[in-house]
Amino acid sequence: MEQYKKEFIDFMVESKVLKFGEFTLKSGRKSPFFMNAGGYVTGSQLKKLGEYYAKAIHDKYGKEFDVLFGPAYKGIPLAVVTAIAFHELYGKEIRYCSDRKEEKDHGADKGSFLGSKLQDGDRVVMIEDVTTSGKSMEETVPKVRGAANVEIVGLMVSLDRMEVGKGGVKCALDEVKDLYGFETNAIVTMAEVVEHLHNNPCNGEVVIDDTIKAAIDTYYAQYGAK
Repeated sequence: MEQYKKEFIDFMVESKVLKFGEFTLKSGRKSPFFMNAGGYVTGSQLKKLGEYYAKAIHDKYGKEFDVLFGPAYKGIPLAVVTAIAFHELYGKEIRYCSDRKEEKDHGADKGSFLGSKLQDGDRVVMIEDVTTSGKSMEETVPKVRGAANVEIVGLMVSLDRMEVGKGGVKCALDEVKDLYGFETNAIVTMAEVVEHLHNNPCNGEVVIDDTIKAAIDTYYAQYGAK
């Protein structure tokens, strides 16, 4: 496993963004882990988060793209901090763009988007926090493709929960890939999280002991993607 992935897993735990225990998800599932990307709130956390996204995007997609698109609302700061980090780490100017939940009908920046306007020929990398159902892509992809003649290079999320999506067989990221025809990746997968944290201390504490590991295994036996 790449070093930046190990560091990112520790960072999620230390930032209290990734927690272990017993949680009821919006879907109604009882999960032994929970991720809340809204937990990144300080300047130093956001700076690091952008760097991890930038490293993962560079690792998977290289530098051959023009725009980072972050769906509203959580995707907006992700696109901004990652564009900054990408320039600092790799010396390339990447534009950011996000959609608005409600179209603005006045001013110089009226329309359905924030940031840079999408232009014909743009190569776009989509950026999200975590995808469990792929529902947000149903709204976002048509908006992006309808704004200009763009190429969506791929999608990057921070954590692949590796659960079945709406189809009940494949994980949500694989469903998005099959449905829309672009690559989908995550900075880390839950398998990598378990591999790194099981009985290994993080910040002086073991967060995945044998009991939590057994609960995770049971959860994936029921909800894990094939």
